[in-house]
Amino acid sequence: MKIALFPGSFDPVTKAHVDILRRAIPLFDKVVVGIGLNSTKPAFLDIDKRKAMLKAVFADEDKVEVSTYEGLTVEFCKKIGATYMIRGIRTVSDFEYEKAIAQMNHSLVPEIESIFIVSKPGYSSISSTIVRDIMRNNGDVKQFIPKEAFDLLQKP
Repeated sequence: MKIALFPGSFDPVTKAHVDILRRAIPLFDKVVVGIGLNSTKPAFLDIDKRKAMLKAVFADEDKVEVSTYEGLTVEFCKKIGATYMIRGIRTVSDFEYEKAIAQMNHSLVPEIESIFIVSKPGYSSISSTIVRDIMRNNGDVKQFIPKEAFDLLQKP
């Protein structure tokens, strides 16, 4: 069984994340969306909200599972039996950063392959960081977030 992990903070999930994952799903038997908990990076949305948003967005996908984890991403891959890690690439600087991480991960656990999926041009400017900044300043993020996630943002 080909299992892949799509790790990230998903704080919040964006249309760019959804595009990468929807394009990756046909390549694998199962894709686990792993919400990484990072103690050095304070979250904007709580973990339950992020998990609910992802589950709502991918409710129609039997091959997608949403989970949370702490610690090294490669260790989580081993725990869930994933031998592939999906990473989205928006820019050249993303590639350089992700390449370095992929090489380190490969040194730690050689059987895990990183799969890079290049963002579609229309999504290359969308990042969770920018969306969070817009949200913090009461801007309209509707065009950057999937409808199912946006609907959940409107609920307390």
